[in-house]
Amino acid sequence: MTFVVGLTGGIASGKTTVANLFHQHFGIEIVDADVIAREVVAPGSEGLKAIENKFGSSVLLEDGNLDRSKLREIIFSDPSQKAWLDQLLHPMIRANMLAELANTTSEYALLVIPLMVENHLQQLADKVVVVDVDEATQLERTVARDNVALEQAQAIVAAQASREQRLAIADFVIKNDTENQKLLPQITELHQKFLEIGRANR
Repeated sequence: MTFVVGLTGGIASGKTTVANLFHQHFGIEIVDADVIAREVVAPGSEGLKAIENKFGSSVLLEDGNLDRSKLREIIFSDPSQKAWLDQLLHPMIRANMLAELANTTSEYALLVIPLMVENHLQQLADKVVVVDVDEATQLERTVARDNVALEQAQAIVAAQASREQRLAIADFVIKNDTENQKLLPQITELHQKFLEIGRANR
């Protein structure tokens, strides 16, 4: 049974950077909910067929991929459609995450779920790490990275779980308010802890 470390954090907190450092320095395998969420609606997938049957071909791009912005418009204007989509995709994503975790071979696996708190998925992990950053930093990074207006960045942050809600499920916290040079020592220390816990649980 793989020892699973859940990794979460708000938008622009640096989850991907942290996950990549675990992988690059220690060879830890990553199972990423965002990657799986794209795979379950890839062209030819059951997920995409079901979405097309429900909403028609207007939700497809010319190349056959899902038109995400079009789908977003539909589900944000109608909560019942969002509920339908969640009921379709969440079980698929969960099943795929569990299947990928079962196939990992590193000492422990990193399960990256951006909306872990929002979707109550912390029970999939043995321990939860929250990448924590203050809201001002989140907004600044989101505006710079995604090239969006401050108002839009604020709306995204507001729609996610609060910093307090995330920290409430954390077993460990990685502080990422500074640039990345402060990250590796924190990650190295956690890596050692996870190896110890994983071995003790075998």
